[in-house]
Formats: sequence, structure tokens, C-alpha cells
Amino acid sequence: MPLSLNEIRKRATEFSKEWENVSDERAEAQSFWNSFFNVFGVSRKRVATFDKPVKKADGHQGFIDLLWKGIVLVEHKSRGKDLNSAFKQAKDYFPGLKDEELPRYIIVSDFHKIKLHDLEADTNSEFELKDLYKNINLFGFISGYQQKVYKDQEPVNIKAAELMGGLHDALLANGYEGHELEVMLVRLLFCLFAEDTTIFDKQQFTNYIELRTKEDGSDLGIHLEQLFQTLNTHEAKRQKNLDEQMAAFPYVNGSLFAEHITLASFNSDMREKLLVCCYFDWSVISPAIFGSMFQSVMNPKERRNLGAHYTSEKNILKLIKGLFLDELHEEFENVKSSKPRLQKFHEKISKLKFFDPACGCGNFLIITYRELRLLELEVLKILFKGQLVTDVSTLSKIDVDAFYGIEYEEFPAQIATVAMWLSDHQMNMRLSTEFGEYFKRLPLKKSATIVHGNALRLNWEDIVPKGQLSYILGNPPFVGKQMMTKEQDSDMSFVFQNIKGSGVLDYVTAWYLKATHFIKNTVIEVAFVSTNSISQGEQVAILWNELLNLKVVINFAHRTFKWSNEASGNAGVHVVIIGFSLVPKPLKILYEYLDYKSEPSAKKVKNISPYLIEGANSFVVRRKTPICNVPELIKGNQPTDNGNYLFTDEEKEEFVKREPNSLKYFRRFIGSNEFINGITRWCLWLKDANPVELKKLPLVLERIENVRQFRLLSTKEATRKKAETAYLFDEIRHTDKEYLVIPEVSSENRKYIPIGYVDSNVITSNKNYMLPNASLFHFGILNSTMHNAWTKQVTGRLESRIQYSNGIVYNNFPWPQDLPTQKIKGVEKLAQQVLKVRERYPESSLADLYDPLTMPADLVRAHQDLDKFVDTCYRPQPFETEMQRIEFLFDLYKKYTQPLFGSEKKKKK
Repeated sequence: MPLSLNEIRKRATEFSKEWENVSDERAEAQSFWNSFFNVFGVSRKRVATFDKPVKKADGHQGFIDLLWKGIVLVEHKSRGKDLNSAFKQAKDYFPGLKDEELPRYIIVSDFHKIKLHDLEADTNSEFELKDLYKNINLFGFISGYQQKVYKDQEPVNIKAAELMGGLHDALLANGYEGHELEVMLVRLLFCLFAEDTTIFDKQQFTNYIELRTKEDGSDLGIHLEQLFQTLNTHEAKRQKNLDEQMAAFPYVNGSLFAEHITLASFNSDMREKLLVCCYFDWSVISPAIFGSMFQSVMNPKERRNLGAHYTSEKNILKLIKGLFLDELHEEFENVKSSKPRLQKFHEKISKLKFFDPACGCGNFLIITYRELRLLELEVLKILFKGQLVTDVSTLSKIDVDAFYGIEYEEFPAQIATVAMWLSDHQMNMRLSTEFGEYFKRLPLKKSATIVHGNALRLNWEDIVPKGQLSYILGNPPFVGKQMMTKEQDSDMSFVFQNIKGSGVLDYVTAWYLKATHFIKNTVIEVAFVSTNSISQGEQVAILWNELLNLKVVINFAHRTFKWSNEASGNAGVHVVIIGFSLVPKPLKILYEYLDYKSEPSAKKVKNISPYLIEGANSFVVRRKTPICNVPELIKGNQPTDNGNYLFTDEEKEEFVKREPNSLKYFRRFIGSNEFINGITRWCLWLKDANPVELKKLPLVLERIENVRQFRLLSTKEATRKKAETAYLFDEIRHTDKEYLVIPEVSSENRKYIPIGYVDSNVITSNKNYMLPNASLFHFGILNSTMHNAWTKQVTGRLESRIQYSNGIVYNNFPWPQDLPTQKIKGVEKLAQQVLKVRERYPESSLADLYDPLTMPADLVRAHQDLDKFVDTCYRPQPFETEMQRIEFLFDLYKKYTQPLFGSEKKKKK
């Protein structure tokens, strides 16, 4: 059993007295370091070797005074020698070491002084031998009392996952696969972590593999099977003649080693890969981060960008702080001065229970557990201040059995269970460090309840009775409607039953509805991370109308931000966090972001609407006509031609060269991309074409036949019917007048959606919207910040890009009403100025002109002038923030649409 910190301090004092008057003879060095390791309760013979031969940087033979592979290298000198030179000599040994042998720490000493270098943190500490007892915290990597501050995107976690990936690949290539391979890896992970964190003795697992198994690996599988059986057997029930080294392993229990699995066959290379894993320092991994990475080693595609496959702790904390942690810390501050109230608070947090119905590798549960234990530690430090604690195990009232989860895949469910144990042990070590007495929970008697299954089909009450549950949290799968599998589609139908319009909803919404039904008649609070689509576009009215009818109240929310980590190549997902319950809180907290990458600012509000803004719970529903008296916005023309009628410049030139009489049927053609980026494309526009002329154009006829065959193969009856008029575009809405174009898809990074007039000779595709009969007034309002703010709030998204629509955005936009002629003419004048400035840059596309980095200054000023004037068309006071604009527009929308809703109700009545 590891020593308590109090015992280590006592030993350090005795060691310093014993060696303070040592002679300068180098022969004493080995005895010195044997005693030094003994101070921390570690046998030097178990972990490190003396006088390891190695080739130095200059090619000469050298001998390392002491090496603990992968952990520490010691260079010892006679009293008074230069320790900086000793450090340089130690570094000279590095070229002769294998990668897995390279140490993180270097210790140099001359009997009188000790200097520790942490190569990873790039720090060093120097002290006299008599002060060792004051510095024992520096040697946590020996004693096991090592405090770790986890950072996002830790290279050490990636390295650990890569090591496990190498072992996984070797076993898989040998035919060891599936469930048994997953169980094997999880068990090995536990053993590796255990020997580096005092669950096992230092190097206990490594030494057993090195000393008791053959170098060719032929008996390694047998030894592992026996070890797993031993770890699952109570010491009192083990066979009396069990190998002494095997018998020294503790009883673990917890069902981790209970299942019998097929014996794995190893070879020398596979044994070496396992030993390389053993030489790694597993005490420094974060169970929360490593779990996701560990899962990703199973997928070769994911492993290529391993760092991208975890959720940063910083982002997880955003959810758990808003859900419960901030409130608990605030309550702690209020009660900590009163011992009776603090004891009640301790009792309260010990009874909290948490459930993640899409837990993956357990990230949210692990960090929730860690933060709750850290809060408990602050409570215990006050309650037991100045008291001698002899049994630390009685202090903590929080254990992993208060945590529940469901995970669809088996392997991450196994990882989650083990990761919770690992996190528990790390927190027990923190407790041990604080109170100076060692504490570990072994054998494992309790575990988190992680169920392998489909969360949308299981009865959550069977997993955790809702009368006992406090919080539900997590990040259900980010799967859009178009990306769902048949099984996921079936899940949606199962959860939403016959709710009208639910066919357009994303997969994550099913967790919202299921959670809402589950928490009925309780005070349970829920918070989920979700793609921001559930607070934008047509999904809002469908989902939230149902939830609000069930009395859901949003208590806190993070508006859109980027859910990612710092890994290179990780694009991230644009998400929101929504915390809700059926019991309203007096004040709600809304977290706003200046942009998707910025830090949030908190704002206390009376109500948070489904659009995650302050205001009433009103919905923007899909409409066929505008709510205001403005021209109708229509979709462009849809070819449905499999590309047969579309041409680049080169393709058109080649086609006309072969069939010159086809030239008269070519028209400029623009989709969103062509319109924004100034790309030239062409289409064959055969509307009103003379059949006699067409028969003389065999290449054109060939294209028509191709389109006919393509449409006949469609699964849609309407498209097959259009094969009868294959020479025409599938849907034709072209106008013979100049029209305004609004691209369906455009970048979210632009302040203004690129909108412009197009000549009637140009055919626009269904990837654009057309506004015929658009005046300069219409152009001006649509190009204003008011319209852009509305669009970004209510529009749907294609990935993170704006996906404009007439039914949701344009038809619901609250235009300024009852304007005097002077105001209308003012907008027209400033709109004309925007167009004039654009004309100064004939070589620039709209993408160039509206790029935030290259937008010309005069165009910026023209838009600013237009914005200021349009603002005055709505109200005299200026809008200070975009949120003010959005809140104002929603109030206006509610005012405009109330009569519409009223008339609809009368009709129904």
C-alpha cells in the first residue's frame, strides 16, 4: 500500500539526516538512491536500473547512473560538482535511448543538493537535501501523489491513444477481434493506469510482463488470462500455491475481470507493443479526454486526426456550470461560514444523481463527477480544518454509483464504466493529498450504471427511477435529417408518433421530447448540447410548439458557438446549449457570443424564447405568402437534367463549334455559387423552341434524350411525368423582366448577404430566389442590417452557412410599415448609392466585394449610411446591438401576425 504523505515527510526528514554528512565517494551513490526511492515507499529494484549502458551523442559508450524507463533519469556527482554540467551529460544519453525509454524528468544531485528538471513543463527546482521534506510534492511521479491540471488538446492523451492503437492493430491483424478485443483493451488500460496511480504497486504489471513472460510472447496470453482471473478473485479465495508475484496483485472486483474471454495469442512484436504501453506514464492521462480518443483508435479513418475526436473540457463545463455547478458554488459560498449549514450542504450534494442518455465514453459524467468531488473537497477542508483525520475513506460521501448513462455502442459503454473508476481514483488521490493519508476504493464495490442500448427505445425509468434523479445532461448525436439511417428514422417515428411536421427534425430533437415526457411531475433539470438547427428555421415551430405545450421552460441557454477542440483539421460544429425543466426559475441566464469563437457574456432575462433570445415564446412558421404587402419571392428554375443542359465556357464553345445553330438557345445560367463568385455558366434554354429547328440539331436532341431517360428513372412520379417534356427545365419560373436575386446558400461570415439585380436574359437556378418587380426600396431593405439580422436568426443552416428561404425568412420578415414618401425615397437613394459603388469595381465579384477582409471602404460607408437610415424607418432610437434588433423584430413580428393567428382560430371555430 502507498505511504501517506505524513509518513513520506517523516521518512524524508530521516533520509536527509542520514545522508547530510556522507563522504564524496561515488560508491555511496547507489545506496543513496535506493534510500531516496524508499522515502516514497517505492522499491528502486522494481522500477529502475543502475548503470545502464548507452551510446552517447558523441558516439562514445556511456553509463546512465539510474534509469526508470519513460519516467526519470538520474545523474549523480560528487559533492560540489557542477549540476548544470551533470544535466548536460544526462541529455547526452538521450540519442542512445528508445523513444519509449526517454524520461520526462531528469534528477541531478551531489549528495548536498538535488535539482529536478521537468522536461515536459520546461521547469526546474533546486533545493538542499535538508529541505527534501518541504519538496516531496515535486516527486509525485514516484509516490503516486501527482496532481494533474488537464488542458484541452493534451498531446499526452493523443500519444496514449496511439499506443493503444498500435496494440489494437497487432491483435486485430492476428485475428483477435470484436467484443473480446474490446474487453481485452479495456482491461489492459485499467492495468496500465493502475500501476502508475497506486492502485497496483509501482511497475507491478510491467515487471510481471518483463520477468515472467517469454520474449517471443508465446505465453503472454496465458499469463494475462491468469492475471485477469486473479484480479477477479478475493485474496482469501485464491489458491495457496499461486505464484508469489501473481498473488501480490490486489482483488479488484467491479465485474471488470469477471467475463471469460478467449485466450489471445501474442508474438514477440505484440509483447513489445504492450511493454511500450507499459513504459508510458498513464497517471497523466485525463479519463474524460482519453476515453473518446481510445474509442477512435478502433477506426483507422478517425485515427488519422486523433486529436479531433474528443470534446474539450472547457465546452463540457459550459453545460454543467449552467445546469447546476454555478448554483452549487454560489450556495457553498453562502453557507461555508456556518458549520451546520455546510454539513447540510454536504449531505445535499452527496444525494445528487446524474443521467446522460447518450453518454459515449462518459465525458460529461466524468467531468461532472470530478467537479462535484472538487466541490466536496472544499467543503471537507473547512469542516475538518485543524483536525487529525486518521481514516480518509469516511470523509467522501460521493461515489460513482450516483451516475447513470446509456450508450448505443458497446465499446464506449465499457470505456465509460472504467473511466469513471479511473476518475474516482484520481479524486481519491486528491483527497489523500489534502489530508495526508492514503485512500483508495479497492476492491471496487460500486460502479456507474452504463447501459448498452438504444436510448430512444429503452424505458429510462428502468435505468434510474426519476424520483431519485436530479439532472439529465449530455450531447445526443449530431445527425441531420438528410443523414439519418433507416433505424434512426424509425426511432424518430417511435418518439414523435404522429406529431405534424416532425419529418424535418434532426435526430437530437428526439432526446428533447423523450426527456420532457420523462421529467413530467418532477423537478429534474435537463441540459443538452445540440446543433443550432433546433433554434433556427422551420424546426423551431415544430419542436418547440410541442415542448411548450408540455410546459417546458428554458432556464439557461448558450447561443450559437463552435463546439470543437484545438486539434488541427477539426472544423467543429456550430451548436447551442439549452437547459430546461418543467419548473420555471425566476430569472433565466442567456449566454451570448460576439462571434462563434468568442467567449460568452451572461445576461439575466425574464424569458428565453425557442430562438434563444429574450422575449415571448412566438414562432416563425413556414408561410406561402408574405405577412407584409411586398412582392412575392419565388424560387429559381430547376433543370433536373443530370447536368445535360449546363455548360462551362469551354464546354459551350466546343458544343457550338460542333453544332453552330445551337448558339441561339444558349443563355447565361447562375446558381448561388455563380452569382456570388462571378462564375460564367450557360444552359440550353429550349422554352418556345421551334420543333422543326430542334430536329436539325442532333447533339441537342441527344441531350434531350439523356434528360428523358434520367427523369424516367426517378423515384418521384412527378419527375417521371416531366420526362414527357424533357426539352424543358423541370420547373420554370423565369420572368422576362429584370429581377432581384437572393442566393439560397451563402457564407455566415459576411455581414451582408450578397443580393443584386440580374438581367432578364439570365436564367437563375433553383439555388437562388427571384424577386420580380423589385424596387430600389425593396433592394435597400433587403440589403440592410435589419434584414440580415433577422435572416441569421430564423434561417435554416447548411452546415454553418446561411440557407435562405422564402417560406421561413422572407415571408415572415417584418418590413417597416406605413412609411411616408420621404422615408421610402430616402431608402431608394441610399440603395442606389450601394449599387453605384459596386459599379466602381467591375472586375470584382460579390464574394470579393463582401468579403470581411477585402470589402472596399466606400462600399462599407454606403452600407453604413443605408443601415442607419433603415433603422430610423423602424424606430427613432438607434439599435446598440444585434440582439436588440432581433428582439425588436420579433416583437414586431408578433404584432403583425396576431391578427393572422386570430382569424385562423375564428375560421377553425
